[in-house]
Amino acid sequence: MLQRLMYVTLYVSDQDRALEFYTERLGLQKRVDNPSPEGRFLTVAPADDSMEILLWPGDPGQGPVDAAEPRVLAGPVFLRSDDLRKDVEEFRSRGVEFVEPEPVDYPFGVRITALDPDGNRLELRQRPQGWSKER
Repeated sequence: MLQRLMYVTLYVSDQDRALEFYTERLGLQKRVDNPSPEGRFLTVAPADDSMEILLWPGDPGQGPVDAAEPRVLAGPVFLRSDDLRKDVEEFRSRGVEFVEPEPVDYPFGVRITALDPDGNRLELRQRPQGWSKER
């Protein structure tokens, strides 16, 4: 039986630059850094080890864009915060860039989109008080 998410892959143009961004600017921790003949297997993770992000060499993408119907474009990774507004200020002081100027309240909590050095969208979220995992 499947138990939990192991990895989410982000394609990056420079693994060292991506590693610096995710560890130094977002505060994630390096988990695996294994150079091999098939390529460097490099992961970062939040402190709770809930999952790992694989930083794999490749062509970074932004997902589908439909100019005829502008809509919210979600990134491939969602990271949860307990105090998003506070975290955003800390991330800004470390040079993280955001799509929106400030965090936005929405029906499911608070949200903002950060950009990594390759333009990968990182969705940062804070759940509303009283939110349960069953929802």
